Amino acid sequence: MQEIDPIRLADLTTLRTGAAPERMQEATTTAGLVEALRDTWARGDEWFVLGGGSNLFVGDEPFEGTVIRIRTTGIEELPSPHAGRIRLRAQAGHGWDDFVAYAVEHGYAGLEAMSGIPGTVGAAPVQNIGAYGQEVQETLVEVELIDESTGEISTVPAAALGLGFRTSVLKHHYGSEPQRRAVILSVTVDLVVTPERIVRGEQLRRALGLDSDAPVSLSWVRERILATRGSKGMLLDENDPDTHGVGSFFQNAIVPESVARALPPECPRWPVAPDLDAITIIPLANYDGLVPAPRRGPTDVKVSAAWLIEHAGIRKGFRLPRSRAAVSTKHALALTNRGGASAAEVAELARFIQSRVHAEFGLVLQPEPVLVGVEL
Repeated sequence: MQEIDPIRLADLTTLRTGAAPERMQEATTTAGLVEALRDTWARGDEWFVLGGGSNLFVGDEPFEGTVIRIRTTGIEELPSPHAGRIRLRAQAGHGWDDFVAYAVEHGYAGLEAMSGIPGTVGAAPVQNIGAYGQEVQETLVEVELIDESTGEISTVPAAALGLGFRTSVLKHHYGSEPQRRAVILSVTVDLVVTPERIVRGEQLRRALGLDSDAPVSLSWVRERILATRGSKGMLLDENDPDTHGVGSFFQNAIVPESVARALPPECPRWPVAPDLDAITIIPLANYDGLVPAPRRGPTDVKVSAAWLIEHAGIRKGFRLPRSRAAVSTKHALALTNRGGASAAEVAELARFIQSRVHAEFGLVLQPEPVLVGVEL
């Protein structure tokens, strides 16, 4: 590990908000990361780890504690107990998209629809990231992590992580404590060895413009996904303010089928697999300030938060008067920093959007990024 002069979190996060923390350490090896965490915990510091900074919304006040930057990298190929498959183990600080690119280049299927998602491998299970119907939980085997309570390192199977719709037992919700305070050191996934695949999922088929069941190459899927994300401002670009955000700021709404039927029929929706835990979006009238518990059900439906936002009267490019925060000009789900916006400005915009969607459709949209020193 290495203690470094604190850097403004606005310079290390893609939403570009946040002051310099009280202390900052950087770890480029797993041993250094473990040492940094154990030392921080021994001091009793408040803390959080920082990877790519692409899923953090940090407040304007300096963080009174230690921020640990995870810079570990490396991919290891391992045998799979399943025929025709292979396992990849990646270090927590490895870039997620670099990890996906490695899998695609070597003909390993299962991650390609998640091309272009920013951030690091270690953050992926915390958020259970996903795109176009593909999620980390579909291929995740296990994670190696270190627990704050004991300082011990253990290997934890995916089934023990409480993976749900953009959540896990490791994720902070609305400033509350996670169910398990621990840090991922490495991630192992199990992938199919094949240079091409038949695309089944409705969301992915729609995104790719497929109308047949002919196999397509993994590289073709990746290229199309990257092009699609780029057209929506979802690929990081220093010169494009539309990418200065956290990607999708709000989660797509997971609602019972009966609630979805009450929405306009043109609102895009997709069935949710029966075994997928989800955080439910509930009517504000029934909202008591607590995060809804994960639920299961074969009749749950995912509806497009972007459609709800736009049809609540929030156009692409919308901003409040005198605010430097705005909705992306390319995608209604992305809130962006147009240059020097404070966290307070971004939060004000997010609350306004939530209120408009609730007024129009009776649903409370939940933010997707981890909030540090911010309340909505």
